[in-house]
Amino acid sequence: MHFWGNLIGNQLVWFCAVAGAGRGLYWPGLLAAAAFVLSQLLLSPRPVVDLKLIALAIGCGLVVDGVAGASGRVVYAAGNAERALAPIWILALWASFAMTLTVSFAALQRRWRLAVLVGLLLAPLAYVSAARGFSSVRFATPAWQGIALLGIGWALALPLLATCARRWQRACRAEPMETGEAR
Repeated sequence: MHFWGNLIGNQLVWFCAVAGAGRGLYWPGLLAAAAFVLSQLLLSPRPVVDLKLIALAIGCGLVVDGVAGASGRVVYAAGNAERALAPIWILALWASFAMTLTVSFAALQRRWRLAVLVGLLLAPLAYVSAARGFSSVRFATPAWQGIALLGIGWALALPLLATCARRWQRACRAEPMETGEAR
């Protein structure tokens, strides 16, 4: 049940973020992401790992979407005056996505080639869907350049995130639990 709640919850955050941004509002995505992230942290067996993944994912978002925006190939609705800075609603999506890496997208942790393919092919489709369905993203002509730029960025970021999720979970499991009892 947690798998499906995680997967559907992340999709609901995506919907709120892109629908809000398409109307010039960044707060629906922030609110939805905050609720989702908090709920997942409360359910997480390793919240420290999830918090580290959130920080790394936001960093990846700053780079991937920041470069895409700065290039002028991708224009974000409800964005910042400074195009090189990824909009807050996009960063909220990255934070939300980080919460899937140990649950619904955990399979990517052991399959880095699949993580590359998902990043290269499926992540840009989410941007295209946001552009066509909600006008929250716009691609400069020719659109394929912005789509390719996002695909390359995600193809680098997703394997990094998945690898870190695996290593940090393994390290967390290896740490002895402190019970407060003398040994």
